[in-house]
Amino acid sequence: MVLCRSTNHPLRPVRAQTSGVSCVSAISAFTATRFPRGSTQARGFRATRLRRQTPADPPKRDGDTSNDLVSREPFTILFFGRDAFSCKVFECIYEARDIWRSLHIATNPDVKAGRRGSRLDISPLKTLGETLGVPVHTIPKEKTAFRRWLPPPPFTSSDLSMTTGAFEPFQSRVLVTASFGRILPSSILGLFPEEQRLNVHPSLLPAYRGPAPIQRALMAGERETGVCVIQMGEVSRRQGKVVDQGRIWAVDKMVIPDDATFTDMQDSLSVKGGNCLVQVLRDMLKGKAQCIPQAPLGAETLHAPAITAADSTINFAGQTADVIVRLERAIGHQRALSIPHVLPGGRSVSISGLRIIPAGSPLTSEMGGMYPGRAMYSSIVKQLLVACEGESLLSVDKLQTQDRAILTAREWWNGLKGMGLVKGGTFTFGHTAEDSTSGISHTSM
Repeated sequence: MVLCRSTNHPLRPVRAQTSGVSCVSAISAFTATRFPRGSTQARGFRATRLRRQTPADPPKRDGDTSNDLVSREPFTILFFGRDAFSCKVFECIYEARDIWRSLHIATNPDVKAGRRGSRLDISPLKTLGETLGVPVHTIPKEKTAFRRWLPPPPFTSSDLSMTTGAFEPFQSRVLVTASFGRILPSSILGLFPEEQRLNVHPSLLPAYRGPAPIQRALMAGERETGVCVIQMGEVSRRQGKVVDQGRIWAVDKMVIPDDATFTDMQDSLSVKGGNCLVQVLRDMLKGKAQCIPQAPLGAETLHAPAITAADSTINFAGQTADVIVRLERAIGHQRALSIPHVLPGGRSVSISGLRIIPAGSPLTSEMGGMYPGRAMYSSIVKQLLVACEGESLLSVDKLQTQDRAILTAREWWNGLKGMGLVKGGTFTFGHTAEDSTSGISHTSM
């Protein structure tokens, strides 16, 4: 196993300069550029071998100064994950038969979802593992129970030495997580060598640490993103140990296409992450893997908290059409964008199928002078047009009134007219007419 000695230099993570660059070459290039060859700092970054004598480690002969290592035996890997991102990363590992001799999956249990538990939500990773014939271990549903949970053999045993402090993790074992959604307790981390606890994170750390890095990057209008393979450590707010702060073993970046959605980015980054992870594990087997410290928390650190209902709330007076369209691309797969309390009875309206109407369009001229939130139906494009901040114009294809079915813009607009809420050919979100019980009860909106 190869480790990187720590230094006192806070470093930014290495980013590959072109898509598809070797994950390890980016780190090597960074070290060579930052520190002159032969300097103290460079020597501090030189990878050193973790000296744990095993039958696979032949004794070093006197006078032998070579750093070349005999290849180790393939790993026994425990993979924690749950969603589509996890599945694609796992598929990359599964196809790389040279790096593992045993694969195991740990994932979330089946849970009832939908109204009154009418639907069973099954982890996609569980389905994939069962299809491939890989052992699947289910974790407890409750977080408190998960903190006491331990994986079954071959990762644990009934040996009492594990609880007396004499237990040492086997060097052939590797822990991997990818979009797992839970923080692993120290009881699980302690079963694996520190440098062999790896996480695949879809951002260019330290940017967008947290559970929603892809969504937050799209929402912010970033032009590039990437994926990192990092070392996992314990998380403790008291001790200042935060998530996604470990050493970086590999990094690769990519340009974000203008019309990219969360699903697009998830697919691309999961494949990049899986390939980087496979390369790191191959380099570990050969004794060539290297890592660098991640930059400490600071001004460059961007957080990526979980998406909430507040993130999906639309305010036409405070958001441009571009911001709203980016929001749909980022979180539309998990939350409907909603304009709260805009219809009689305080009902909200969700919108989807959004596009920006470019400046200079005849439609822009038709909507000229309207303040944010003002809307009208265009029979030309068969869309609802809404004025937004900065004189920008949004096109809406589908709308759904709270507790009603999804309608086309034309169907929704006709229902609005039937309620008497269209005045002079326009409707303003946020300025509805007085509640009319008869109007609500007889509309299909």
